Amino acid sequence: MPANTNASSGQKPGKSGRRKGRRARLLLIVLVLALVGGFGYGGYWSVSTVRASFPQTSGSITLEGLSGPVDVKRDGYGIPQIYASSDEDLFMAQGYVQAQDRFYEMDVRRHLTSGRLSEMFGKSQVKNDEFLRTLGWDRVAKQEYDTKLSSSTKKYLDAYAKGVNAYLKGKSGKDISLEYAALGLVNDYKPQQWTPVDSVSWLKAMAWDLRGNMQDEIDRSLMTSRLGPKQIDDLYPDYPYSRNKPIVQTGQYNEITKAFEQSGSTGTQSSTGSSTANSSSSALQSQLAGLYNVLDNVPTAVGVNGNGIGSNSWVVDGDHTITGKPLLANDPHLSASLPSVWYQMGLHCTTLSSKCQYDVTGYTFAGMPGVIIGHNKNIAWGMTNSGVDVTDLYLEKLSGSGYLYDNKVRPFTTRTETIKVAGGDSKKIVVRETNNGPLLSDRDDELVKVGKKATVETAAPDRGDGYGIALRWTALDPGTSMDAVFAIDKASNWDEFRSASRSFDVPSQNLVYADTKGNIGYQLPGKIPVRGKGEGRLPAPGWDPAYSWTGKYIPQNALPYEFNPKRGYIVTANQAVIDKSRYPYLLTEDWGYGTRSQRITDLIESKIKGGGKMSTDDMRQIQLDNFSDIARLLVPKLLKIDVSDKNVREAQKLLEGWDYTQDADSAAAAYFNAVWRNILKLAFGNKLPKELRVEGQCLWVEPADSTGPADEDQKVRECGERAADQAQPDGGDRWFQVVNNIINDQTNDWWHLPKTRTQKATTTRDDLFKRALTDARWELTAKLGKDIDTWSWGRLHRLFLKNQTLGTSGPGVLQYMLNRGPWKLDGGEATVNASGWNAAGGYSVVWVPSMRMVVNLADLDKSKWINLTGASGHAYSAHYTDQTDKWAQGELLSWSFSKTAVDKSTTDTLVLEP
Repeated sequence: MPANTNASSGQKPGKSGRRKGRRARLLLIVLVLALVGGFGYGGYWSVSTVRASFPQTSGSITLEGLSGPVDVKRDGYGIPQIYASSDEDLFMAQGYVQAQDRFYEMDVRRHLTSGRLSEMFGKSQVKNDEFLRTLGWDRVAKQEYDTKLSSSTKKYLDAYAKGVNAYLKGKSGKDISLEYAALGLVNDYKPQQWTPVDSVSWLKAMAWDLRGNMQDEIDRSLMTSRLGPKQIDDLYPDYPYSRNKPIVQTGQYNEITKAFEQSGSTGTQSSTGSSTANSSSSALQSQLAGLYNVLDNVPTAVGVNGNGIGSNSWVVDGDHTITGKPLLANDPHLSASLPSVWYQMGLHCTTLSSKCQYDVTGYTFAGMPGVIIGHNKNIAWGMTNSGVDVTDLYLEKLSGSGYLYDNKVRPFTTRTETIKVAGGDSKKIVVRETNNGPLLSDRDDELVKVGKKATVETAAPDRGDGYGIALRWTALDPGTSMDAVFAIDKASNWDEFRSASRSFDVPSQNLVYADTKGNIGYQLPGKIPVRGKGEGRLPAPGWDPAYSWTGKYIPQNALPYEFNPKRGYIVTANQAVIDKSRYPYLLTEDWGYGTRSQRITDLIESKIKGGGKMSTDDMRQIQLDNFSDIARLLVPKLLKIDVSDKNVREAQKLLEGWDYTQDADSAAAAYFNAVWRNILKLAFGNKLPKELRVEGQCLWVEPADSTGPADEDQKVRECGERAADQAQPDGGDRWFQVVNNIINDQTNDWWHLPKTRTQKATTTRDDLFKRALTDARWELTAKLGKDIDTWSWGRLHRLFLKNQTLGTSGPGVLQYMLNRGPWKLDGGEATVNASGWNAAGGYSVVWVPSMRMVVNLADLDKSKWINLTGASGHAYSAHYTDQTDKWAQGELLSWSFSKTAVDKSTTDTLVLEP
């Protein structure tokens, strides 16, 4: 059923993987038997059903509600360019065309965002729906539509919904997609009409997966059962401002400081306070361990929320390009999904006027009108996740029918939700909210029991009825991000773009800008809270008013930005937005650590400081850069280790002369990454609590309450509990910074390993490195064979693309029908070509550059783009994965924009007639 779409890690399946497999198994067995049986009926499944859902792409179709004809021109990759004479016709046609290619995907997503997956997939999804109903994305989306969005935005949303429904009219499930045909064999699910709120809800799912440091907040708290404050600080080091530059380096600080003073804010960077973890650690750890299991079961919408994941976007001004105008590049890093989360499309008014205002092209979300990332005839923009902290978890003291706040018991705000279940009885749940938000812990019976039994220290209230966990999150308040999408799409200059970004409240993204007049810029948008006490690093005590949000947000004119910096370029890759010593507000304490951003910066500077000029292909080559800064740091030290075992020495010699480039055919890259993985496991991973380690990996450890080293016979067997693709240490650039901080301290405590039944104790860095070199040699021998001449990084580092629902688990026949791969990939963690893998869990690809683009502001028709998969969500369409091979090889496609260029590239034209 809907699940995290990450490829297998090569480890034993995690708890969530086994749960999802059990849930899906019965349905999938029935489906496969039915599908296989279907071949006996005149090839019905192989021909009729598969072809029934393919879209009509030429000729004409009559659509009730259009005011005039609309042309839909598709190129050889099935990418549509739409031409209409009014805004409403344009967005109605967008809804129709996206539904043609992707309606099943759209339908699954809207059931996810509204907590209605059980309506499609039965009782296996009830727990997920309970959690999603507790968050209430669709409820907030409806409030936005009813009370927050502009009349023009609602008009466009209505038109889009009308187009989707025009496509659905008169169609049965098998006419829409193969997946519906399969579902129809086991239940009577029928697609329902699309609503404008369905589109708005998708932004909430996007915000959830890009929500900031919530995972770090949980992990830091869980670490307290095994690690002390100093050790936890070691594992979450300060951002290295001296080595990796922040995004904004020359911003308008006088304006920002003035806005800060006028706001009367007290939420500065120096806000401190005692952590909840110290005052009520048993209650908190128990609650958070259970909460993680609930979170791990929730399907991802667009990306894995883990350390290291992010995106790249940068812009270079015309003084440093061969065209004399800016070049802008973007490649967002998200979970690998099939079909891709992105849908390429052009939206063109035949004549620009007050009646028809759009001429824009780029990457859209199927299910939502407008263009999210791309360009119009005047400007281009890209996005990366800013990582600013807009979520806080609160430990709540429960009492009777209420919760404790400011020494008084307050009543819960409650609502009842009814979950309809395909093939079963409906289920009702009660959602309880405190002043800090919904009680997430109510969604797990074990959490309720733990909360009642949890022991606490004197600083926390008496146990009473127990404890719960509430979530405060900006996206649970109605916002205006949908307004921002349409405003950005038609912005013609920097002032209009910056004004439009003010409405982009969640998720907060780094916006990179360029225009045809030669300007470049950066803006951080978003609704970013001003906190009272505390920095949002750990869950806060909900009963203490000092830790509540103040109700104020960073003023829009005080959010960091840059415009035409003298250096001539701007780089965003999830690094710190601004040096905290130069900015009065708290944005977050959990930035990405800047390894990718600094590498991009170095590559740009090496070109322009040598007198060179950047080309479109130079931008593409930077996107494909596989250089490993981690390897540059470690390999010289690894080569100095005296290794006596000839087999290990043979592998060690692979690193001699290696250029630190992680190409798919590189044996050195394979061995180094195995060594890096084993360094992390030995130095850090085996010392983490079970809640952070990979399930199925068991260790003999000292009891958690031990006051000193335990003898071997006193140790207890403790097994990890986390899915392999979310475990720690994941090997991202935070861990690079951790190691960088202690690399020259030969006797640092982290290098110490206790004696075991099979291994001697280690007390130095080189002792641990020697063991890692040895362990890596035999790990790769088991995986790739003893002959190192056959080793390659691509044999380990593979991408599997899985259909988001019926292709994620179950019998092989159905997976074969819906899934594709593998592809052997270059790149890795903390590299610009960020094909991410989780070092705790294995080497398979977890997240990827979900698309790549380079916009040429001198000649927009010379811009380039590529998608991870293809335009179509139909498994046997020619456009299902027709871009993937080129994407894997680092190629880009031509990106037509002008009418002349579009006509030249068009292979099919469909006319939608009123």
